[in-house]
This record gives sequence, C-alpha cells and structure tokens, in this order.
Amino acid sequence: MYDRILVPTDGSREVERALEYAFDLAHEHDATIRALYVVNAAGYGGLPMETALEGVSDALREEGRAAVSRVEDLAPADVTVETAVREGAPSQVIVNEADPLECDLVVMGTHGRGGIDRLLLGSVTERVVRRASVPVLTVQVDPDGVDDRAEELRLAAE
Repeated sequence: MYDRILVPTDGSREVERALEYAFDLAHEHDATIRALYVVNAAGYGGLPMETALEGVSDALREEGRAAVSRVEDLAPADVTVETAVREGAPSQVIVNEADPLECDLVVMGTHGRGGIDRLLLGSVTERVVRRASVPVLTVQVDPDGVDDRAEELRLAAE
C-alpha cells in the first residue's frame, strides 16, 4: 500500500513520536522513509542588514543535515531512509515533495495548539493537510518531552 513515506522533521526530539509511526508503517509495507528538513530562510528576514545571511543560511542547512541524519540513526535496520534538505516555505515544500509520484503518505507531528496560539503561530501541519494530494497522518507529539518509546529509540541509537 505504501512505497515511500515522507516524514518532515524539524530536528526536535518531539518529532521522534511521529517517526515511531512512520518506522512501523515502513516496516509493515516494506516502504522507504524520506526524511525532509525545510530551511525556512524567510523566517530570518527581520535580522539586521549587517548580519551575514549567507552564514545564517549555512547554519540552517547544517542544522537540517543533522536533523535528517538523526532520522537515519533512529531508523531500524530493516527500514531504508532517504534524506533531503530543501529551502522554502515549509508547508509548500512538504506538499511539493509529497507529490503522488514521489510519496504516497506523509507522517508528521502536530503540537495540537489551539485558540490564539494556533492563530498567531499558524500550523505547518494544518496547511499540509489542506493542500497535500496524498494522505497525511498527523501524530500528536508530547509538548513536554519525549514519550517512553521515543526515549527507547534514542537510547538504542546511541
């Protein structure tokens, strides 16, 4: 049913909960995980002009490489992981990357913010759910830390 599962990551420990689901699905369907980190350089447009944007962009790309590398490290031995670091608006890049010719499922975490927090912060996950042409599995991540299963995955990777 699934051949390639897209898992956007922001490098946070909370995303490991969504990875659990993606790894389980990949194992069951013999699917490949595509770990994606999106460098949102536009979010740094308010920096002073004397700030070297090239340095910020390089640092963000390096953060992205570390984030997708972490997905590779956490993956079970029987799950293949591809990685990508892209630049742009996160929700749009994720939707484009999830094109049905490339991926047939997106698994991503959501913090479950509501009310004024969601209104002010927006929701990348919500925008992806609304725009993606493939199914999107959203996983509530624990905002207070990593649950026991994710902690086990982290310890096993070390």
